[in-house]
Amino acid sequence: MALQSKMTVYVAVAGVLALMGGIVYYASLDNVELEQVEIELTNVELRDVSIINNQAKFDVTFLIKNPSDKTFTVALIDYQLYGDGIELGSGQYSTVDIALPGRAVFYSGAEVPLKSTFVINKSEVNEKVYENLIENQIGNFSAEGVITTQTSWSTTDKEFQTSIN
Repeated sequence: MALQSKMTVYVAVAGVLALMGGIVYYASLDNVELEQVEIELTNVELRDVSIINNQAKFDVTFLIKNPSDKTFTVALIDYQLYGDGIELGSGQYSTVDIALPGRAVFYSGAEVPLKSTFVINKSEVNEKVYENLIENQIGNFSAEGVITTQTSWSTTDKEFQTSIN
């Protein structure tokens, strides 16, 4: 009887390990499709200038495209913003603190714009660059960074570079 009991335990452990292996394999299939995400910087627009705080706020818009068959959400876009080749600082779009069901869903073929607020302090950049920013005299904006996409089973980070003229 003890031998049969041990065999039952071994079979149960083997079954759990097989199940876990199947989940890992299934999740790895998601990664290939998640890496197909496309991100494009589409707009950088001045929203507000605070003379008191010596800072300007911009709306930075990224267009996210899903060319794959896998539905996903975007958890994070972590980026460096450049104006006419000069680094302006770092920004972030984040839904990390929002549960998956509450995020924008990217179905196959979807193209969804996501906005991020980018704040730049006058003391962080050259004064001439700051003046050009608040007077809308920057001709070319670009961004580089990492976009994090998620499904119920997987999370994938993809580096990107994008620009607008």
